Amino acid sequence: MTVLSESRDDPFALHLAASAVLDDRGTVVGWSRRAEELLGHPGTGVIGRRAREVLIDPRDLPAAREAAAMCTRAGGWFGVLAVRHRSGRLVEMGFRARALLRDGGVREWFLVGAPAEAILEWQRDRAVLDGLFRRCPIGLVVHSPEMTILRVNRSVERFTGVPAASFRGMPTGALLVAEDARNSVDRVRRVLQTGRSLVATEQYTRLERYPTRERAASVSAFRLEDPSGRVLGVAETIEDITERHRARLRLALLAQAGTRIGTTLDVGETAWELADVMVPQLADHVSVDLSQPVTRGEEPAQGLTESVVRVAVRSVLARQPEPPQLGGEPVEFAPDTPQARCLADGQAVLESVLPPDRFAVEPRPGELVPDPGVHSLIVVPLIARGLVLGAMSLWRSRRPDPFEADDLTLAQELASRAAVCVDNAQRYTQQQQTALTLQRSLLPRAVPRQPAVEVAPRYVPAGAASGLGGDWFDVIPLSGARVALVVGDVVGHGLHAAATMGRLRTAVHTLASLDLEPDEVLSRLDDLVNLLADEQEAVGEQPVGEQVIGATCLYALYDPVSRLCSVARAGHPPPAVTTPDGQVSLLELPAGPPLGLGGLPFEARDVELAEGSLLTLYTNGLIGERHIDLDTGLARLCAELTRPADPLERTCQAVIDSLVPAHPADDIALLIARTRVLPPQNVASWRLPLDPSSAAQARMLTTAQLTEWGLEHLAFTTELVASELVTNAYRYATGPVTLRLIRERSLICEVTDTSHTSPHLRRARTTDEGGRGLFLVAQLTERWGTRYTREGKTVWTEQPLLEP
Repeated sequence: MTVLSESRDDPFALHLAASAVLDDRGTVVGWSRRAEELLGHPGTGVIGRRAREVLIDPRDLPAAREAAAMCTRAGGWFGVLAVRHRSGRLVEMGFRARALLRDGGVREWFLVGAPAEAILEWQRDRAVLDGLFRRCPIGLVVHSPEMTILRVNRSVERFTGVPAASFRGMPTGALLVAEDARNSVDRVRRVLQTGRSLVATEQYTRLERYPTRERAASVSAFRLEDPSGRVLGVAETIEDITERHRARLRLALLAQAGTRIGTTLDVGETAWELADVMVPQLADHVSVDLSQPVTRGEEPAQGLTESVVRVAVRSVLARQPEPPQLGGEPVEFAPDTPQARCLADGQAVLESVLPPDRFAVEPRPGELVPDPGVHSLIVVPLIARGLVLGAMSLWRSRRPDPFEADDLTLAQELASRAAVCVDNAQRYTQQQQTALTLQRSLLPRAVPRQPAVEVAPRYVPAGAASGLGGDWFDVIPLSGARVALVVGDVVGHGLHAAATMGRLRTAVHTLASLDLEPDEVLSRLDDLVNLLADEQEAVGEQPVGEQVIGATCLYALYDPVSRLCSVARAGHPPPAVTTPDGQVSLLELPAGPPLGLGGLPFEARDVELAEGSLLTLYTNGLIGERHIDLDTGLARLCAELTRPADPLERTCQAVIDSLVPAHPADDIALLIARTRVLPPQNVASWRLPLDPSSAAQARMLTTAQLTEWGLEHLAFTTELVASELVTNAYRYATGPVTLRLIRERSLICEVTDTSHTSPHLRRARTTDEGGRGLFLVAQLTERWGTRYTREGKTVWTEQPLLEP
């Protein structure tokens, strides 16, 4: 007797399935304990009763009758049916029903059931197993503990040409040559004995019927065991990776070419480097021909209209001691030659097998025949920016195998790289101009006038040798007549730095519009930089020196009413503050990590600035030039900021003249702001109690203040706005309410409360009693919004100061 272990994945296993017996009238005559566990009905409650009365919901009776009819006709049934639990809920169960005959012709029905979800999952597992043997493109072989083959799938059948049924009982390693068969047996026996799986080990396999055809395979193997741990054999997956193996050799050549082609900006040298890579690894002979304008360093025309010049030749037979001159004699190709066709339409030509008598006669002009024994040819164009710069010809004569499609792909890739290198020198200047144009377009073109500060910005690009950088500045108007001053620096140079700078500057504008605190702005900006870095890494765009990580930023928020300036920085140099009497100091701030490190906090510091103070923000290029010590640079900066009464433009230019050389190694952003203070008579503030009378009080105070300011024409609108905002605060807040009016270039109305509930604009239905307040506020004002503080929120509105 052999005892087998049941799988826990089998829903119809002995201890997992529920069972019941029904007589021919549908009366329950047998009920298992597992059935009681799954459905809640004890045996005493169902035995002797009709199954449809106890287990079937009245709405499911038609389905139950149909299942019973099918079972009667076929002598059995397998399907899913909803069964009523003792609690009244419905349970989806899968059933197998079989007819049983007793003495006297009495028929009974034996039912085995399990949760439908488990049965469907079990069926999917069986479908996966069936797919592995019938449709899987990867070979599968099952070996017995006695080292014989139990079963193979159809992929092995296609690979060997032997029917799958013929493999049963064959010894392990059958059909392979002796050496590969021994390796196969040793591999399977090792897995069988140790239980350690093999994962993607590369093996060479040769069939006895094709002993000279060597193919590479990736083999994985694992031991098969039943639930009790008894060893049943070894399963082996075999994937044909011959083409992948050959592709790896081609990739090795491609990697080698990456270090050997394009080491200089010389056109002729690049062509010779390309020829050296091709011979003998890919071809026996090669020639490189370039358009005459390219050899002269000029922009090639669209469509090759001039003749070409042969600039490089390499062969396994002999090597020319000296490269030909770039200004040599042009080469003329006959119209029907592969080279002429390639140059004309910019398409590669592959002639895997050349006719034996192709070069039996004297070749025509322009038809290079490096060896009369050539039997295969590839001609690929050198294309950059959609322009045909020339062509490369490859021949094989000594290697017996002809060129194939993958060789053509490799030759095209190498030619494409060489074409880029040839084109790189003449594109360099044009790219630099384009990059500078892009960078300037990403920076603010004009700084808007602000009631809070007077500003003077400067941006100085880096020298041409260093390339453009990622420094930027911004002056962003905020609610409540406040202003945000920003400077930032993306470490690195080039288009990547400029593009990243533009994205960060846009993000700062978006975050500033949310009226966040400086430390919160930097935290969210840090999250964005991390997101950009992950995005680049996911698609492989992380060349050395161009990572987003390394950006720095300083964010200052100035309020002309309270004269408070809140400043936070992320790895950026601290700002300089000049008092009205000419005292200059560097603001002591928590350094904060550079953007992109993630997980570290930023801290803001509040500083009260006197009216007329200078706040100077800058990037490290201003003080970190190679010929200037950092302390010396800061001392020079402070020395130029000791005259706060001078015009800002003059002060800004004096700083640039003192610290910036003619050709700076890094770009520089400088922003100097002179603080202003709103007159006390232009600001009115009241603290209102949180009671129903606050709205009326707000209307009265608003009307009186606007009358005092001579703005009676705005009284009706403003008192309505103030009333709605105070009413909202009364309804949703829990503390005192502050109403503030500010008269500047516009009339600002602010209501502050202790709630962090966000107000939302919506369109009320005709039956709604409320919900129209913010809609009216939005219609009556030019702008409105909400800013949040640690203590609560402020809802603000702005109205233009129009004459009545």
